[in-house]
Amino acid sequence: MALPYNDCLNHRRHRPEASRVIPWFSRYNPPPGESICKGRWIQLYYRGKICYAQWEDCGPWVTDDWKYVFGWQPPHNSRAGIDVSPSVRDYLGLKSGEKLHWRFVEFGGVPRGPWSWYGSNNPFVDPEVDPDVAVVRRLYRYLEQKKLEEFRRKNNQLPR
Repeated sequence: MALPYNDCLNHRRHRPEASRVIPWFSRYNPPPGESICKGRWIQLYYRGKICYAQWEDCGPWVTDDWKYVFGWQPPHNSRAGIDVSPSVRDYLGLKSGEKLHWRFVEFGGVPRGPWSWYGSNNPFVDPEVDPDVAVVRRLYRYLEQKKLEEFRRKNNQLPR
């Protein structure tokens, strides 16, 4: 699925507003030019049916509409604010041009379903691609380093 925002200007830089408007940006602190939006889980709701999909592309038509994607404004383009895949469209029974409700969700809040079966960047298929796993590993390495530094500091202070 696609939303009209791209958090990267190019492979070296994020958009200037990205760190300010993307709620999860600071938690992951991505390297410059690495998207923090691609692969994000979205819950879609249409006429009593719920579906989950990952954000894979930007558009339709514009890629800088952060006020719609992360704010409370309608999309810049009145014809579309979200573009769903044919499988999502069919699962929900959507017709072209119909409106639906959507929101971002954390991977831990995504239940198993047809959306959990496919995709190389799908944490259901490959747990290593879950961005939270990388954050926890970085935190663990940091804590281990601090523990080692504290141990060395204490050992250097002991009288001989």
